[in-house]
Amino acid sequence: MDPATVARRAIPLVDLTSLNDDDTPERIDKLCDDALAGGVAAVCVHGPFVAQCRDRLDGSEIEVASVVNFPHGGAEISPVVEEVVAAVENGADEIDTVIPLDAAEYGDTATIEALVAAVVEAADGRPVKAILETGRLVDRQVIETAGWAAVAGGARFLKTSTGKIGVGATLEAAEAILSVIASTEDPVGLKVSGGVRTADDAAGYLALADQMLGPDWVGPTTFRFGASGLLADLLAHTQD
Repeated sequence: MDPATVARRAIPLVDLTSLNDDDTPERIDKLCDDALAGGVAAVCVHGPFVAQCRDRLDGSEIEVASVVNFPHGGAEISPVVEEVVAAVENGADEIDTVIPLDAAEYGDTATIEALVAAVVEAADGRPVKAILETGRLVDRQVIETAGWAAVAGGARFLKTSTGKIGVGATLEAAEAILSVIASTEDPVGLKVSGGVRTADDAAGYLALADQMLGPDWVGPTTFRFGASGLLADLLAHTQD
């Protein structure tokens, strides 16, 4: 695919993201304004900014996603559920939760499934994206096992990364996740997040998804790019 074609496909799939410790209301307003101008799928922010985004995006079709259990992925369910409930009350449309990462490393699928299921229940019908932090799990079998456990818990998307460690998304990790998605009867999507910055980066993931799941599979309900800097590069290529 040429960069302009990639850009046209990818822009409606972007979850425009700001998950910095020093985010400000002014920065989040700009994020929402950029999302409106670009025509993306969603914005993704920390819980305290959900209501602000909901107000700023009022009248648009852009979703508001909030992260929970982020970024370290503990295993305690109660505080995570409290985060979800607060996000939903403030207007979140989607929830991105880190799975229990220690449990994932040890193959403790029951703990992963239990936390994801609790998040799904608290999200009350809103799509839940399970963040596998594949840069930490690394091993394909570990990634696949964690992915299966998250799907069993009701996750609507499997997401590669938080973007908060040295290794973000990779084609190898995306392939492992897509292999889980291809084998499940549930409608599960992929969110590629962490280090996707250019149309060329995006092209590789789109081509992989097309190859593994067919050219008609990719869309906003099945595939997302979580990124802070990708949109600007994609928009530049729409002028090519």
